[in-house]
Amino acid sequence: MNFGGTLRVNKFACFSLAFILFLIIYWRTGGASYPQDKSDLVNLKSLLKAIIQATERGGKKVKEGKNHELNIKSKGKTLEGVIDPVTDADYASHCAMYYGLKNTFPKLTVVSEEHSKSDSSCESQPAIDLDKVLEDHRIVEYMNDELVYVKDVTVWIDPLDATKEYTESLYQYVTTMACVAIRGVPIIGVIHYPFHARTYWGWYTKKHSSNIPTVEHKEEHKEHPTVVVSRSHAGKVIDIAKEAFGEKTTVTSAAGAGYKVMEVVNGTADVYLHATTIKKWDLCAGDAIIKTVRGKMTTTKGEYIDYSSDTSVKVTDGILVTRFDHDYYLSKIPKVIEAMH
Repeated sequence: MNFGGTLRVNKFACFSLAFILFLIIYWRTGGASYPQDKSDLVNLKSLLKAIIQATERGGKKVKEGKNHELNIKSKGKTLEGVIDPVTDADYASHCAMYYGLKNTFPKLTVVSEEHSKSDSSCESQPAIDLDKVLEDHRIVEYMNDELVYVKDVTVWIDPLDATKEYTESLYQYVTTMACVAIRGVPIIGVIHYPFHARTYWGWYTKKHSSNIPTVEHKEEHKEHPTVVVSRSHAGKVIDIAKEAFGEKTTVTSAAGAGYKVMEVVNGTADVYLHATTIKKWDLCAGDAIIKTVRGKMTTTKGEYIDYSSDTSVKVTDGILVTRFDHDYYLSKIPKVIEAMH
């Protein structure tokens, strides 16, 4: 036996072992950003299931509200001089949605259009069942989990979109909405129609609800687009649409930003145009859904909207929403708006 032989050292193996030991020590000492607490993470698949259930909870409160005294109050007037109403149904939906989410994800940042009145029962909403199989949305069950830092997530909710029309019994426009934005970018959106028992959702780069149709791009629509505008906040937008897109343009009016975005998503309208100030809780869910079907929402200046929680809730440069030909329509708008000011 040769005990006097030379021991050869594998330098690559030694380097690999040293590197692994370095990573272990680095993580254990907190040098890396790997979370020490699982509650610092949120599963986007679970969050999608949660906001679907939250919008439907809110929708139930909205439906129940029409059977009671609405107790209509004014939050002030819009720039166009239209009264901006709020009802008890807005608050009831807010309680169900906001605290349902907060009691399920305590570290989650949730921004709501409404604020709960001083009622302790509002805060005691039951947590959302994340294990529940959503029968109308079984496709979600087959999607992959995706973990992100909860600190990067902002959820925007609109407990009752189209409140004015709700008070007028124009229920077809009424929706409840929720949206997940990551570092200001809308990723998941849900729009629920409580009076039609219909829910649309989209997860950008992943999938969307099966009730969103495939829409064929029609080149000829550029010459005579259908443009949907606000029923109560039209301002000069009808004139802008006609001037920008041509006299063959068909302009229709509707209420609720969620409703109008879905008109574009479903192919009923080619363009949703809004020329005055609008709030982000009106837009975020629709923004995520239109992105999921490869459409686009920008301001009328072509800028994307930042939905970070520390930004202003107002979008002051109007919005343009299209499923196709966004840059074409966008190119027609600025000179017309400038000429009208």
